[in-house]
Amino acid sequence: MIKTMKTIKLMPIAMAATLLVAAASCQKTKRGEYVDGAATVYCDDGFKNILGEEIEVFEYTYPKTSVIPYYVSETEALNAIMEDKTDIAITTTELTKDQIKYVKAKLKKIVRQKCIAVDAVAFITNKDNPVDELSLDEVRDIMNGKITRWHQIAGKDTTRIKLIFDNAGSSTVSFLRDRFLGGKGEISKLTYSQAVKNNAQVFDYIKKDPNAIGVISVSWLGDSLENAKKVPLDKRVMSYKNETDTVARELTTEVNVLAISNPTEENDFTPIAYKPYQAYIATGEYPLFRKVYMISTASNSSVAHSFFAFVTGFVGQKIITMTGILPYEMHKRVVNVVNNK
Repeated sequence: MIKTMKTIKLMPIAMAATLLVAAASCQKTKRGEYVDGAATVYCDDGFKNILGEEIEVFEYTYPKTSVIPYYVSETEALNAIMEDKTDIAITTTELTKDQIKYVKAKLKKIVRQKCIAVDAVAFITNKDNPVDELSLDEVRDIMNGKITRWHQIAGKDTTRIKLIFDNAGSSTVSFLRDRFLGGKGEISKLTYSQAVKNNAQVFDYIKKDPNAIGVISVSWLGDSLENAKKVPLDKRVMSYKNETDTVARELTTEVNVLAISNPTEENDFTPIAYKPYQAYIATGEYPLFRKVYMISTASNSSVAHSFFAFVTGFVGQKIITMTGILPYEMHKRVVNVVNNK
């Protein structure tokens, strides 16, 4: 039994945006001040929900600023920093020491990179699929092609498994390759692995196909941010600034979110399977977690740096809480637990 808690090749940056960013970078500010103008952010598509809300609240709070997002693969986001296309990137990978040296020597910029969240990779199935949990060994065998049909996991259905994930250069695919394939090779075609364009398409595909299993960032699966966005923006901003938190208890019910177990000698190979709730991500009992980083090469007197400070500050970290993943900076706060029964 499962024990759960209740609860794309890019177009060039628009000329207008470039001019706005350049103009903003010329302004001088004191510590703690926010400048006017625009900035661009290249973000792994898996974190689109997070960045969208961060931008909306930031621009409401500082109405003379504009943050222009580009939702891309993680590879493209990192390349954008190295090619000086942007001053901000959001990825699950930090720049290496050699990359930092290159940015400093060739681009004449200083790199700041900070962990902003702890995300989890989730497996989802159609509501009509009876499978409700996987072990890490089963996940590995799906990745390497040893498990190709549903009856090898549970039941008698001999239909082939369709593994659905976002684009091949995404942080999710990189995570799976590193965790289960030793960083080498590709996910087995024996499971009909298919890359769509983004996490939204993974979610939509799974809702329509009972024979598919999707791999997706857990930030796409929480109901709390979706419910929060029904509240007028001005009231949301006030809530984010408040010291009191409202903690949501549920994941989406539009698809099945699978629990994951980790059989080891310590648990006699009969472990409890955990769903990717925030509490289980925090304790590590849900095993498929990863860090999310914000990388900045922005000067202090820029909108990009102001946005970096915002996301890594109290309000920005509280917004991350509402997406269903963990903020990296756990500020002291009062917690009101809402029982939706």
